[in-house]
Amino acid sequence: MNMSKQLLLGNEALARGLWEAGCKFVSSYPGTPSTEITESAAAYAEMECEWAPNEKVALEGAHGACISGVRAFSGMKHVGLNVAADPLFTASYTGVNAGLVIAVADDPGMHSSQNEQDSRHFARASKTMMLEPSDSQECLDFAKLAFELSERFDTPVLLRLSTRISHARSVVTPGERVEVPEKPYIKDPGKYVMMPAMARGRHTVVEKRILAQKAWAEQSGLNRAEYHDKKIGVICSGINYQYAREALGERASYFKLGCVYPLPEQALRDFCGQCETVYVAEDLDDYIEGHCKALGLEVHGKDVFSLEGEFSQAILRKAILGEEYPCRSLPLEIPGRPPVLCPGCPHRSLFYALKKQKVFVSGDIGCYTLGALAPLSAMDTTVCMGASVSGLHGRNKANPDNAAKSVAVLGDSTFIHSGITGLINIAYNKSDSVVVILDNSITGMTGHQQNPTTGLTLQGDPTAAVDLEALCRAVGINQVTVVDPDDMAATERALQEALAFEGPAVVISRRPCALLKSVKAKPALRTDSARCTGCKMCMRVGCPALSLKNGKTEINATQCVGCGVCRQLCRFGAITNPEGGQAS
Repeated sequence: MNMSKQLLLGNEALARGLWEAGCKFVSSYPGTPSTEITESAAAYAEMECEWAPNEKVALEGAHGACISGVRAFSGMKHVGLNVAADPLFTASYTGVNAGLVIAVADDPGMHSSQNEQDSRHFARASKTMMLEPSDSQECLDFAKLAFELSERFDTPVLLRLSTRISHARSVVTPGERVEVPEKPYIKDPGKYVMMPAMARGRHTVVEKRILAQKAWAEQSGLNRAEYHDKKIGVICSGINYQYAREALGERASYFKLGCVYPLPEQALRDFCGQCETVYVAEDLDDYIEGHCKALGLEVHGKDVFSLEGEFSQAILRKAILGEEYPCRSLPLEIPGRPPVLCPGCPHRSLFYALKKQKVFVSGDIGCYTLGALAPLSAMDTTVCMGASVSGLHGRNKANPDNAAKSVAVLGDSTFIHSGITGLINIAYNKSDSVVVILDNSITGMTGHQQNPTTGLTLQGDPTAAVDLEALCRAVGINQVTVVDPDDMAATERALQEALAFEGPAVVISRRPCALLKSVKAKPALRTDSARCTGCKMCMRVGCPALSLKNGKTEINATQCVGCGVCRQLCRFGAITNPEGGQAS
């Protein structure tokens, strides 16, 4: 095997580290910026890799695998850790048999997330050890170390990444795989059965374990001081270590934290004692700063840095040195490119129909959340996975008059993740609510991952596919309608009938994502300028392939996939097929 250096994403390097550590089972749910960890891991035949319906199921599967005696892993984004919190907190009590590693990728700046939560709090709250790599090589190395620490301290170990670590490439020197013998399972209810009597004893074990981990953290090379000019000291971890080194160079000294729970104490005291002025450079919350101040150390943190967004070299240099960071920029301003539903997106006409119906739309997490943006503007709320269904139920129960003018909208993957229980609640509690499932045959937002509705595994092998219609009926929904959203008239009728129905109803809007390789685009449409009146009706769906030129609609043939939605809005026959006839 070629062991030469490689340029890898942090996520790819972490997957490589799992493989080299002898990991055998990987279960995750896709979530940007963590998705590529599991996708990359699936390339290694020695690891059984899968997409689970949600993060809770994924972590429970990994925990079961580690108890059985094999090293196991589960990956997720920060909001996914909320879903997995239930097994995480109790797995901290049970501990492990073989090693269990959990990667969580935070998203400072909310590049693809609905909040900026700081996952370090989960480590402290669940009393679970957490490491934080600062480049791709450390992603690989820390993955291997995490398994060793997991087995040494009998604990799950969290690896905290961030968007810039997950999606930046740096040089990695790969190694060989170590085949770790499977550990025998020994029946031990006192360790693994967390009923109150046993759990009390395990809590005592956890507290003793943390003391041992703190002693390790004091001496570990993962937490190290780098002395240069001692007038300024910077305590940092993860990507902010890289930013600080680039922004300040040898004009400052650094304390680099590789283990962020438990945090060292004496080592931080020693560092602060060596430096005149010490700054804590950390994205989001004052997690490390609060620890330092609890030790009585005088440090600057959120008095000079923001609690919001991600840091950069420029931010650190300005805050600490009062200087501008010299960075290159393009000579011309780049036009803004707001996010938008893709040309041919099957959700576009569905949202247009909802807007025409003037209904309240309880939205959810997925690429279809873009339906909230103008000109569609067809979404009122988005909170978390599955909240569209549960939230709609609460709205309609609180005020039954809302029912005829309210719907929930969520994708097929989101429905499997967290929508089914909400739909059961609607049926069980007799909620007069309409749920629209956007079935585009894939998990679209995170880059086309399979899910339990697609009939394919992570590896692309055929498997059982959830029958959404049968599932909805099985939980008590009698009014279930399937419609092709590209048929705008049929879509409007289906929504009207569902809203008029007395009782719960489901509309399944089914058409594959236009970007799937299996979907062949139709020939691009074009406009007949002689027929176009410039009424702009076609522009109301917000398709990126449409634009105005000299007051007339123009279709970009490179972007158009021939879905025909715009044609159905044109009353003057101005949108035609490539041969010049009326598009079919």
